[in-house]
Amino acid sequence: MSPSNINTYLNKVGGVFNWAVKEEMMDRNPANGLRVPDAALRRDKRLPFSTAQLRAIFTAPLHTGCRDDGHGYAAPGNCRPRNARFWIPLISLFNGLRLNEACQLDVTDVRLIEEVPCFVITEASAGSATDKRLKTASSARVVPIHPELVALRFMDFVVERRRAGEIKLFGEVGLGATGYRSTTFSAWFTRFTGKAKARSNKTCFHSFRHNFRDALREARIERDIALALGGWSAPGGSGSSASVSDAYGSGYRVATLFEAISRVSYPDLDLSHLEP
Repeated sequence: MSPSNINTYLNKVGGVFNWAVKEEMMDRNPANGLRVPDAALRRDKRLPFSTAQLRAIFTAPLHTGCRDDGHGYAAPGNCRPRNARFWIPLISLFNGLRLNEACQLDVTDVRLIEEVPCFVITEASAGSATDKRLKTASSARVVPIHPELVALRFMDFVVERRRAGEIKLFGEVGLGATGYRSTTFSAWFTRFTGKAKARSNKTCFHSFRHNFRDALREARIERDIALALGGWSAPGGSGSSASVSDAYGSGYRVATLFEAISRVSYPDLDLSHLEP
């Protein structure tokens, strides 16, 4: 658990003790001022990719024409692969999925809900597999697929995988030593950004999530919807944004979420060369 999450829990425990002190059940609050040190100051934590970095990533040979999708992904050529290495960064940028959430998707996790194509982020696996993990309970959610991915023919890719009888959407991404598929993809992505001249000390794959959050802010998406799309909180959850009212109702309609995510955009990033 990260230091910031630990301190959030300690703060809530302190609130319970404060109540006990007021009720004269305790003489003092033993959690008063109790925190664990966070070595990473806010200014030193991960940053979103800059526009220049995003351009470098999406104009690398992998996206404009490479030798092959193996070791030749960084060498110019005539191959235009459309698999995990192509789709996963785009999914994180436009839909805000965490790396492991995208890597472990089953084909059946892409569904039409209320006539809207969606990602269903869940630990439930197709068949008897038990390889899927979520960061928190609030990570489980439904996220409408961004129109940009639809325009790039992502749904055609899903149909191809389904017709091939595949269970995993990105079956070529294997499990790492830690049991997470994100481990192997993250290692490759670090090498990729280095070759694409897009690497910096404060950015990594998770920076796509920071870009997504900023894009939600720029689009003036209300905070509760933004948190629901990114899996940062859930109704009745234990996050700092939870309140009594969060336990009421059943969440947002897919149409509402789709309208919101459709407003996510990156005006300075031209991806027209990715269109088939």
